[in-house]
Amino acid sequence: MKKMMRMTVIAGCLAASAAWSAAALAGTLAVNIAYKGAVQRTVWQSTVDEFKKANPDVDVKVSFIEEEAYKVQLPGWLSTQAPDIINWHNGERMAFYASRGLLEDLSEDWKKNGWDSTYASTKEASSWQGKQYSAPTVYYSWGMFYRKDLFKKVGIAAEPKSWDEFLEACKKLKAAGIAPIAVGGRDAWTLAGWFDYLDLRINGNAFHQQLMAGDIAYTDPRVKKVYTAWKSLIDNKYFIDNALSYDLDGAQPFLFQGKAAMMLMGTFIAKGFPAKLAPEMGYFQFPIIDANVPTAEEGPTESIHIPAKARNKTDARRFIAFVGTPAISAKLADGLGSLPANSKSPAPADPISRIGFEILSNAKGGISQFYDRDMTKEMADEGMKGMQKFVSDPTKIDDVLNELEQSRKRIYKKS
Repeated sequence: MKKMMRMTVIAGCLAASAAWSAAALAGTLAVNIAYKGAVQRTVWQSTVDEFKKANPDVDVKVSFIEEEAYKVQLPGWLSTQAPDIINWHNGERMAFYASRGLLEDLSEDWKKNGWDSTYASTKEASSWQGKQYSAPTVYYSWGMFYRKDLFKKVGIAAEPKSWDEFLEACKKLKAAGIAPIAVGGRDAWTLAGWFDYLDLRINGNAFHQQLMAGDIAYTDPRVKKVYTAWKSLIDNKYFIDNALSYDLDGAQPFLFQGKAAMMLMGTFIAKGFPAKLAPEMGYFQFPIIDANVPTAEEGPTESIHIPAKARNKTDARRFIAFVGTPAISAKLADGLGSLPANSKSPAPADPISRIGFEILSNAKGGISQFYDRDMTKEMADEGMKGMQKFVSDPTKIDDVLNELEQSRKRIYKKS
């Protein structure tokens, strides 16, 4: 009898312990955040701190991972022991994981939180097969950053609006011993921005999206036309020397030190500019090459998601609802140098963000998510390796395009 009682007590204790562990687990929220630079990390930490203050019953465990390492580690997390919250990208990058059953369907959260109206402009990029798998946070513009003082120094009277004006500005800067354009080609995605904009301006967004979907051959003359325009910039030495030796962080000092005058990049870098230099930094729309092509822009959308294998989906849903409020969306946008995805958030106060907002608002030709977000990862990786090979030796255009075409046929299985 005593033995049975002892066993009963032990069983009761084990059950209580299991229940306590489950309760403890339910109150712990694991959040993994990708970031670029200290500024982005700081604004995300502040957001997490505000959530904890508003939800003291939730123990948040946040891990910050530098973005390039995050991209490598993410597939492993999602397929094994997933965190409860991740931040990622909308469009094809989101659909890649949603189609494999690795992201939680958030369609009911969209209805509950009224996101169909507040996130109307980003709903398509948040969806896969009619269901939503992401909560948009911010989006941002791409354009040309430039040094106002260097433009003035060499006699460039106004921001270039046409391609001819842009080339003339490059010519004046080079003649004055200033590299017209900084680019960190070791980060292949910085080169992808150049391909995207040249293609959008020369061939238009409809063609661009067909190319991204694998429906157009890379040996198509229209694709070669893009690379030929790019080659002319390289041949004229309008980019910094040895561009493939620098990543984004390594290329920006050329701009800060006055050794280069322009950089094509997203507005998210603006928050990292030295305070004393900020007044000299301007931002303008990528120049128009063909006035007959409807003007399209890059407007990548960032997002947060709940992995399908998350353990604490209840608190994860509280977190995405919190981040989706107008005030938090605006705070994230300000801290990340971006625009709030929430249409009810106040307009950005930052001058560059305001210019970016105007650029995107007037994109009659549509919005592109960005090269490695609009196509499958495998093809994007091949494409960006090809861009690096091209920049290394611009005479290899045909070789690069033939190799990309073989990759397209293999990956998409299309003729």
